[in-house]
Amino acid sequence: MSELLFETAGGIATITLNRPDSGNAFTTEMLAAWEQALRECIRDDAIRAVVLTGAGRIFCSGGDVKRMARNAASGQSAWERGQYLIDHVHRIPLTLQELDKPYIVAVNGAATGAGMDMALMGDLRFAAQSARFAESYIKVGFVAGDGGAWMLPRLVGTPKALEMLWLGDFVGAEEAERIGLVNKVVADDQLMAHTMSVAERLANGPTVAIRLMKRMVRQGATSSFADALTFAASATGVVAGTEDYREATAAFAEKRKPVFKGR
Repeated sequence: MSELLFETAGGIATITLNRPDSGNAFTTEMLAAWEQALRECIRDDAIRAVVLTGAGRIFCSGGDVKRMARNAASGQSAWERGQYLIDHVHRIPLTLQELDKPYIVAVNGAATGAGMDMALMGDLRFAAQSARFAESYIKVGFVAGDGGAWMLPRLVGTPKALEMLWLGDFVGAEEAERIGLVNKVVADDQLMAHTMSVAERLANGPTVAIRLMKRMVRQGATSSFADALTFAASATGVVAGTEDYREATAAFAEKRKPVFKGR
């Protein structure tokens, strides 16, 4: 059985973590396949939106704690542990930095430790009512090794982030929505339908504008307001030359729904 499923249809790529009997915990092979799938999403212009979810009742439990315990018992050095993160786990967030297409995470169950951090990397996050979130590193005497300490304060603020990182307690789906950790909570049996409906809207939208908007938001997080305005002016010039822009303005004038071509 493949540890990661990757399929495309209708301009949407779906990545499914597929170790349900192990809480979809990472393995080296899963991480390699995950990176390869993301690279394909970056390369293939026919893919206009990407969805990530987990098989079974757990979204992702992060690193395989049993494997970590075996490594610790066998004398794995601190250097080797850090290097493993760099060589394998960190490949996912770093590759995602190159993806300017919408990346939507459907959290179908518990997301813990690095599994929660992987969920935080989504542009949008939708959660099933049964979903729970925990920065559980502290429970095993560890620190957030997959970007959680950087991403979480930017989503929920520093005090709440520190509370989650220091205590490692679970936050339920409704609380996650209240504090801005997820965009929306839906019934368990409606999670994928809702997620795919949003992905379809994005996949069928004006592709260049959508991708540039993501770039603008990312650059704006680390640039001055003046630089952001300069980028916005440049992006406006690019979008104004697209077929989708001409179609959208014509459709508006003709009082009809635009039909976008993604170019």
